[in-house]
Amino acid sequence: MSASFASPPESPDQRQALAVSRRAALRVGGLTGLGLTLPQLFAARARAGAGGSFGAARSVIMLYLHGGHPQQETFDPKPDGPSAVRGEFGAIDTMLPGVQFSEVLPLTARIAHKLAIVRSMSHENANHVQASLPANTGHKHPASLEARGDFPPSESDFPPIGAVLDAVRPSASLPTWVRVGPLMRRNNGTVLHGQLPGFLGAQHGSFVVDQSLLGDNVDIEAVRPAAELTAPRLTARRDLLQLIDQQRQIIDASATALNLDQFYGRAFNLLAGPDTRKAFDLSSESAESRARYGATEFGQRCLLARRLAEAGVPMINVSYCHQPPDSWDTHGQHFKRTKESLAPTFDAAFTALVTDLEERGLLDQTLVIANAEFGRTPAINRSAGRDHWPWVYSLALAGGGTRAGVVHGASDESAAYPTEHPHDPADMAATIYHLLGVPGETLLYDAQRRPHHLVAGRVIDAIVV
Repeated sequence: MSASFASPPESPDQRQALAVSRRAALRVGGLTGLGLTLPQLFAARARAGAGGSFGAARSVIMLYLHGGHPQQETFDPKPDGPSAVRGEFGAIDTMLPGVQFSEVLPLTARIAHKLAIVRSMSHENANHVQASLPANTGHKHPASLEARGDFPPSESDFPPIGAVLDAVRPSASLPTWVRVGPLMRRNNGTVLHGQLPGFLGAQHGSFVVDQSLLGDNVDIEAVRPAAELTAPRLTARRDLLQLIDQQRQIIDASATALNLDQFYGRAFNLLAGPDTRKAFDLSSESAESRARYGATEFGQRCLLARRLAEAGVPMINVSYCHQPPDSWDTHGQHFKRTKESLAPTFDAAFTALVTDLEERGLLDQTLVIANAEFGRTPAINRSAGRDHWPWVYSLALAGGGTRAGVVHGASDESAAYPTEHPHDPADMAATIYHLLGVPGETLLYDAQRRPHHLVAGRVIDAIVV
């Protein structure tokens, strides 16, 4: 079918009128704000109503394992591979016959029958900062930029999934997009791409929870009503405003072109809402529930993400994490750090999240994905570490319209290159949008009203129902 799309808004009044028409379409049609003609809207609704996976996910929880988790020590162990590359850990059987995970993920092995594993993710960019853009958006930088190494995000970057949802299908009573955890950076301070709203503008940025979640009485300062703010809490609120300003400055040092009135107004209106406060009330969880996820920042971020998905927040990004010792960028002491901290923390939190969602009847409508910018080298370096390796790596998904108990794709005996069904991040993004019910024909418009195709890859049919 040939695609023709609605024209981009030409003025603030037209943008407001378009927003009103989109809300009306949402009430009567179930899909909105996607730049589609009426026939395409009907076609999208037909796909959604015909069963299957299109639109199965109400929420996405994306766990971002910054640095790149090793495929060999997670979902694609090579116990019989060459001795120079196989590493210190063995493999254990999972609940799927013939499928093994690394021995450092014993809990995850027990829920393998609930997961969809892709062992053949592959691309060619070994730079953390740059590779995080396609991992979060499905779009890579132009080739002319890839030789630059680390450079800060730009207002021309393609927007991540949360920003897209906030632009085309905003949540009415809750934030559309929440980031739980810090804005992830390289050790040199450069912000990883794909975390900021790019050409959609700062008004579509994420709602941020960046504080410690450990302790018995966690109080999420970002959602405290003004009447309850003490002097220390007022300081925390000012810190939140400063964080928003810093994110704006990251995109554009001058910030003269960005109008944040809408962003501020909407964000602080949300703070007063009872639905928002209830969703963020981590202290209402039982001690048993909190222990189940693990007494770690990442574990408690995953627990908060479950609460947000349960409340209906469409997109939740969880950081793990932004610098050593909590980064998967294990150039040194790889096996020690993986065994003592990285793997057990992920194993407990990921398993608890998937199981908890299932027990609450939420897994079918919540997509969980363990994502990263790339994997780690087959070869072990002189510091007992593994270096950057984008040519093959593994991702794990659960729920939200994915097939349970599927292992798709394969790598060679060294976990170095795909041997079956290679997929790049554009395919994973296409799959996530499909599961969210966002048509692949969607166009986005930047500040200059230039159209951009939302989806650059293809849905990975083997991992969706």
